[in-house]
Amino acid sequence: MKSMLRVLQVVNGAGASIVVAWDGEGAARAVNGVSSTYDLASQAIAAGRTLAQRIDTAGLGDVVDLEKAAGEGRLGLPITHPDPAHFIVAGTGLTHLGSADGRDKMHKAAQSAEKPTDSMRMFLMGVEGGKPKPGEAGVQPEWFYKGNGSQLRATGSDLVSPAFALDGGEEPELAGIYLIGPDGTPFRLGFCLANEFSDHVTEKGNYLWLAHSKLRQAALGAELLVGDLPDHVEGTSRVLRGGEVIFEKPFLSGEANMSHTIANLEHHNFKYDIFRQPGDLHVHFFGTATLSFSEGIKTEPGDVFEISAAPFKLPLVNRLTVAADTPVTIKKL
Repeated sequence: MKSMLRVLQVVNGAGASIVVAWDGEGAARAVNGVSSTYDLASQAIAAGRTLAQRIDTAGLGDVVDLEKAAGEGRLGLPITHPDPAHFIVAGTGLTHLGSADGRDKMHKAAQSAEKPTDSMRMFLMGVEGGKPKPGEAGVQPEWFYKGNGSQLRATGSDLVSPAFALDGGEEPELAGIYLIGPDGTPFRLGFCLANEFSDHVTEKGNYLWLAHSKLRQAALGAELLVGDLPDHVEGTSRVLRGGEVIFEKPFLSGEANMSHTIANLEHHNFKYDIFRQPGDLHVHFFGTATLSFSEGIKTEPGDVFEISAAPFKLPLVNRLTVAADTPVTIKKL
């Protein structure tokens, strides 16, 4: 496989944020003159250049030891916004072949076994109409909102579940990163490994609580993979407790394993004017068919989620913690 450009944000030994370019094989090097991926991408759009071309123009500097940076907790999110409120976090579900099985079982108890669940109906709509011809719009997918950039966590950071949550479960998947240009055009910067952390017990209680179950933190892998995503991506999702593996299962992604094209998912997200505001960042989670929850795993504080997948070279690792109970007080003015 041809080497693919990866862009990372790393804190250097002096405590400063730097942007790193890496082909996944040779030495990783700092990109000259920029301290954030957001600035790099903004410059590329302004110049009418690709990220790779902008990096070539800027030039590369010092070698960066990514293994050491990972060991010292200095790998950051692949991209951040100066104002996290302008980083929209959303996603689509029931997009992967097999992704309806666990959801269908979850909701079947609430209705007659003879009648297909809404989850199964949504999934079948995607199978039938989620891969339109280029330039055409297919059936719209399930869509959900997870919050803004303040919800995102880097590899090595804790994923914090709210005190009121009934579950904190991993969702191993891929996500696309987008920057909206000055004229409202969405630019896809690349893809990253992701853990679309959710509350599956709350969702199981009532399908209409899906929106509540998704308002949780999420984690992104350190690498922003620039260019087209391979049609077939195969990875492994693991949950460790006390250093022992309690769940391990492969997961598949890429369009060969999806009921929708990525272009169709992108269309139905960015067709809304509100999601094409100049300068905004977006991360869009593309879904998964693999959950430890579906295998009967009940996660506990201290459990560690490990997600890895080629062509990504670096794993996404996060520990589950639970926030302290903080009552919300509403005051009158």
